[in-house]
Amino acid sequence: MKRNREWISQGFVLTIIFLALTAAALYVPAAIYVSATAQERELPIYSVQREDKKIALSFDCAWGNGDTQAILDVLAEQQVRASFFITGSWLEAYPDTVKAIVSAGHDLGNHSQTHPHMTGLSKEKMKEEIMTVHEGVKELTGQDMKLFRPPYGDYNNEVIKTARACGYYSVQWDVDSQDWKDYGVESIIEMVTENKDLGNGSIILMHNGAKYTKDALGTVILTLKESGYELVPVSELIYYDSYQLDHTGRQIPDSVSN
Repeated sequence: MKRNREWISQGFVLTIIFLALTAAALYVPAAIYVSATAQERELPIYSVQREDKKIALSFDCAWGNGDTQAILDVLAEQQVRASFFITGSWLEAYPDTVKAIVSAGHDLGNHSQTHPHMTGLSKEKMKEEIMTVHEGVKELTGQDMKLFRPPYGDYNNEVIKTARACGYYSVQWDVDSQDWKDYGVESIIEMVTENKDLGNGSIILMHNGAKYTKDALGTVILTLKESGYELVPVSELIYYDSYQLDHTGRQIPDSVSN
């Protein structure tokens, strides 16, 4: 009888422990869920929902200028217009190239003044980084830029909100050429044209200063055209109103999402 009472007592204790652990397990996810959804996440545009086969080529210009004219020559030969996201320091160093980009009908996008990690800045400093290069481009070309790409792809809610307050649509990419890794021409071609995310409304990331970009660009464009894609600047790809962004940053017009 004593042993039976011991078993009953042990079973009671184990039951209490089990119930306590179960309650804790049920409680923790609820707390995490609340904290994770307390603030809605702001996203830039990574891609665009489109029925047509339009996609966009974009180039980040922050350091160096040795290959920019060669890139412009390939784009002209292929009759393709693209988007160039420039920093203020690059604008100051190469104003004639900036004018040539505009003259050829390409987009100019804002890539900040000094290429910092924007998330480490105060709201006031973020605005200064955006508006300094904005005013510089306005003075040089007469254009008011509307597209902003955060340096390093680094952003948070405050970065996106500040850019919006400055009159900008924040733009990322869904197809990365990884040209900056300098793996070679074939690597760039494959990373773009065989990318699993490539599709209608894709935004492709390249760099004007990467070692092999100018040599890979012609084949990239020809291959994309052969696949039925039409290459346009980002400004002609995105929607400017009546849209939503899904959790991947894909821009979807209200006519489709409703």
